[in-house]
Amino acid sequence: MKRLILSTFVAFCSAAAMAQEPSTTMSEVTVKAARTVQKADGMWVYPTRQQLENSTDGYSLLSKLALPRIRVDEALSSITALTNLGSVQVRINDVVATREDLLALDMRGVQRVEYIDNPGLRYGEGIAYVINIKVRKPDSGYVVGTALTNALTTAIGDETVYARVNRGRSELALTYGLDYHRFTGEEYDERATYQLESGATEQIHRRLTDGRSSSLGNTGQLTYSLCDSNFVVQARLALNSHLRPSHSKRTMAADDEVFTNHTSSSSSSPSMDLYYHQDFSRHQSLTANLVGTYIKSSGDIENNEGARYAYSTHGQTRSLWSEAIYENRLRPFTLSAGIQFNASHNHNAYTGDAQATNDLHTAGSYLFGQLQGQLRKLTYMAGLGVSQRHYSQGSTRHDFWLFRPKFNVGYALTDRLRLRYGFEVAQHVSQIALVSDVSIKTNRMETLVGNPDLHPNRVTSHDLHLTYTTPRLTADLQGYARLHANCNLEKYTRVGNHFFQSQSNADNRCNLFYVQSYNQWQVIPERLSIAVYGGLYRFYNRGEDYAHTYSAFNGGASVQAYLGRWTLSGYVDNGWHFMEGEHRGYGAPAWYLTASYRISRVVTCSVFAQHLFARRPVTNKTEILSRYIHKEITQRQRDYGNMINLKIAIRLDHGRRYRDIERTMNHTDTETGILK
Repeated sequence: MKRLILSTFVAFCSAAAMAQEPSTTMSEVTVKAARTVQKADGMWVYPTRQQLENSTDGYSLLSKLALPRIRVDEALSSITALTNLGSVQVRINDVVATREDLLALDMRGVQRVEYIDNPGLRYGEGIAYVINIKVRKPDSGYVVGTALTNALTTAIGDETVYARVNRGRSELALTYGLDYHRFTGEEYDERATYQLESGATEQIHRRLTDGRSSSLGNTGQLTYSLCDSNFVVQARLALNSHLRPSHSKRTMAADDEVFTNHTSSSSSSPSMDLYYHQDFSRHQSLTANLVGTYIKSSGDIENNEGARYAYSTHGQTRSLWSEAIYENRLRPFTLSAGIQFNASHNHNAYTGDAQATNDLHTAGSYLFGQLQGQLRKLTYMAGLGVSQRHYSQGSTRHDFWLFRPKFNVGYALTDRLRLRYGFEVAQHVSQIALVSDVSIKTNRMETLVGNPDLHPNRVTSHDLHLTYTTPRLTADLQGYARLHANCNLEKYTRVGNHFFQSQSNADNRCNLFYVQSYNQWQVIPERLSIAVYGGLYRFYNRGEDYAHTYSAFNGGASVQAYLGRWTLSGYVDNGWHFMEGEHRGYGAPAWYLTASYRISRVVTCSVFAQHLFARRPVTNKTEILSRYIHKEITQRQRDYGNMINLKIAIRLDHGRRYRDIERTMNHTDTETGILK
């Protein structure tokens, strides 16, 4: 497979070079008629007319673009980063977009998709990739629509209705979403070996053959915006609620003990988002954003392995996030400077067998400046940020300061060949739940313990790209290194014959190196495209009393065919194989087939087939390699096997006219701080 990926990369480059298609060099190594424009921190992708006409929403469009290292599940409305570097943040006109925003996206207004694979400075922690969809702003007319996605083989549904009305400078938008699932075919197989204090070992085989879980979520959004040629004012009110009960009956093979697990949780979260943007001249602008979020959550958990262990949680979270950014578009560079501030208070009470009350206070500020410009064939971006984070819980207090430089430079070696290098120092902040002073018994042998002494830590990354672009080919060869010092890694300890899992900073190392190739080829322009990617990954983890290394190959491919009103697509990847701490993870492989038919300008019908010819597809595999515990865990979900989804999208609009507009809002908090 390694030879195949390398051969594909070389063959694509050679074939494109022999084609000798006419090209024109523009301000950023742009090839005439090319769909891709290389940038200092990523690339811009211009969707084709066929892609826009045959896309029903944002998920549908992004699945057709086949962005590197991104898996888009159009049927389940999810976007996943196929790396262990962080999550994907999707924006619309620089707005952090919700699922409902993407489902209601107006394809007629889409101009381009900005794919940022080296985000930093103004973006939050834990973000590996940013997808920013640029759209034009309508100033008249209305649109109403719905997207109904339901599985024909199991109980999974995702229903969205939306309406937008524009009149002059004003827009009023209303969106409601309902999503649910009911799984009845969950399987779990765990083979654990415990190293006892006496030197003997105890082996336990835990099995689940028919678990059940369900989820019901409701989301509503009301947005009003007022905009003119030089200002934008927007306000958004959102309300989310979720209910997640589950039940499982497990068997312990050692002595045929049968025990039950019950879990249920619910949450509700209103939020308010206020945004303001003002252009003071042709070159200067100011953007301000203020977001307030309240989360109320509760849960009940019961684990009956060995003896009954049950507890309840009740939590409240209040958070405030704000941002102000000044930009001056000078020549030959653009100057940007900004400040961010966030504060939150988490109050979580644990009752029952886990008795604890936690009050966590966190606050952070971030000041940054950036220069971005171009000198002939050289593009550059250089910035410096200073972040401060305060944390307190009871008598424990931490203050963490970090200088965060970021530097990107790109050089056009030829009209089609571009070299890009990026360097960044960022911070990693643990989940609030991990720093809570709470202990949770997960089974009769193990307990999960929070660590209030965890503190943020520094992450240094180096990113090198060699990209070859023609109107029909994009071929990218990437080398990446992430150096994570004093990071938060898991730690297993033994007291008597009981085992405790926690996290600590200590003198830990969690480093990652990989070389990967991504290639996209327009076999028949605007009719047939193929994308292939793959790479070799090397992981190095050193904790207080262990050192683990792991090498893996991760890759996948996709194909898109546009046949008039029909769109046919296929996608496959081998999952994501990685190692972090003492966990070796084997992400589940995925394979999807999609057929979409545009019945009219108003109605589109799509059928999604997932995991065909697999009755019990694996959803996750994990191996734990502690000196005290060795585990092999395999999880399967029968309902995912041979799953067929039907989606009907209906859209009615009248009198729509568009103009360009920029905006930045929607930074809702989701962190409850509850340890599970």
